[in-house]
Amino acid sequence: MARIENGRQSFDTMSIRTISSSRMDDESSLGSDSEINGFTSDRQTDKYGFIGGAQQTDGSAQDLPPQVLRQREVKWLDMLSHWDKWMIKRFNKVRLRCQKGIPPALRGRAWLYLSGGKVKKEQNHGKFQELDSQPGDPKWVDVIEKDLHRQFPFHEMFVSRGGHGQQDLFRVLKAYTLYRPEEGYCQAQAPIAAVLLMHMPAEDAFWGLVQICEKYLPGYYSPGLEAIQLDGEILFALLRRVSPLAYRHLEKHKIDPILYMTEWFMCAFSRTLPWASVLRVWDMFLCDGVKIIFRVGLVLLKCMLGTREKLKAYQGQYETMELLRAIEPRYMQEGFLVREILEVPVTARDVERENYTQLKRWKKNRGELNFKSPPRLHGARIIMLAEPPRRQDLQQNPTIVLDVPEPAPQLKKGKEEKKSMKKRRSIKKSQPILNIPNPYSLPSDPPPPPPSDPPAPPPVIIETPETVPETVPQTVPQTVPENVPETVPETVPETVPETVPETVPEIVQETVPETVPETVPETVPETETDPLQHQEAPPTDVPPAKETPLQRSTQSLSSTDQDTYL
Repeated sequence: MARIENGRQSFDTMSIRTISSSRMDDESSLGSDSEINGFTSDRQTDKYGFIGGAQQTDGSAQDLPPQVLRQREVKWLDMLSHWDKWMIKRFNKVRLRCQKGIPPALRGRAWLYLSGGKVKKEQNHGKFQELDSQPGDPKWVDVIEKDLHRQFPFHEMFVSRGGHGQQDLFRVLKAYTLYRPEEGYCQAQAPIAAVLLMHMPAEDAFWGLVQICEKYLPGYYSPGLEAIQLDGEILFALLRRVSPLAYRHLEKHKIDPILYMTEWFMCAFSRTLPWASVLRVWDMFLCDGVKIIFRVGLVLLKCMLGTREKLKAYQGQYETMELLRAIEPRYMQEGFLVREILEVPVTARDVERENYTQLKRWKKNRGELNFKSPPRLHGARIIMLAEPPRRQDLQQNPTIVLDVPEPAPQLKKGKEEKKSMKKRRSIKKSQPILNIPNPYSLPSDPPPPPPSDPPAPPPVIIETPETVPETVPQTVPQTVPENVPETVPETVPETVPETVPETVPEIVQETVPETVPETVPETVPETETDPLQHQEAPPTDVPPAKETPLQRSTQSLSSTDQDTYL
């Protein structure tokens, strides 16, 4: 037998197979409940997950450039990392960024922080698991199960009966009936919980629902719906100041606010507006509180009933109600609606002042309220100040952890680069190291290479135990090396014998070898006649070599010991 379900014709056997497969094959490769239910063959899913219906986007809206989106994500990540400081010291900047729109990748986390659900979750660790493990009140469980398939039936998360989305929605709503048994379950809570589940896990969605029901919209879902009736009177009084024409028209035809604003306010416009507008309204609503809901209602009433031409076309009560049920799409478009919301001159103080007036009138005409709800808190900052969080309550707990080596900080890297540059400069400025030959070279050693012309450094004087004159004396001490003549002229010859060291310092070493060969002439001529030796004398301003330990050790030896040592 065929039946119509979710906008298409199906058979009982197909639905039975779908349910069993969704329960049995949880770990299959199918990515969503829409694939399990067979919607991907002839239907196209938009970027929000809608397969059809009035809230499906046609793709005509222009998305933000990727560069702008990445910049906003970086800013939001910084705010979430230092949430308490931003909320206390720079809340106006947080409000401005919520008005621009929260990045989709961070919307769920931002909603949890804005609503205070993050703090509530950390302060009640394990509470949701405890409630989820309990069976629940059978009276509320039956009602919840009947409402599951009515929540966004064209969204891929909730399109399949018994799918993952509906299972999580049941867990959240059942846990709330156990958390607040005096309130129980209200049908308007289901779309609120479903919107939260589209952006966060079941536990986070539960605490977000708790905050909305207790802080943002207290008393909305209590028996009797007294709070929503009171807010309807507040909306009607604010309309008198924003759009007098619309106010007089509704008053003339005796159209009570409860007839057209109940679904708007109790579902936070999640069933009325296009989905892109719903998300932008929720971004501002969770930041600034219920005044955003009042502003949206005032904008829609003003646009639909704010001109005389429209009022002439809709003269009766029925026509007016039909007009408010079918709002023109151009007035609900994301850019237009957000701009109009920000221009409505209604503040939280105006809402509270009118709330006091209407509550006083309610008590005069109807008596005391049967259900006393907690005071309404206007916005995320007041919620945070009312319940100051601990620092550990705001710490982010990522679900995916990657072991990535931390890069070195940029400042330290800059300092290291500066140090390396200084080292390079000092190396460039330092003088080249001269190759000083061994002063006690043997006759078998090869002759040193001709010296290059280095830059003349300043003369260095080596302190010795004995005073050495600046000029070389004519007489040589007793110990003279084998290749050194007995007497040395005052001026150094241009050509030096083979065994003369490469560099001749201005100051002669303190001691020289003792033995002198017989073949060495007594005097050294100014010019050497040996054709094999044509080496020029090195410059006289080269600094002398440092005294080696070998030299110091030979000073104390006798001539015989020196011969043996050498």
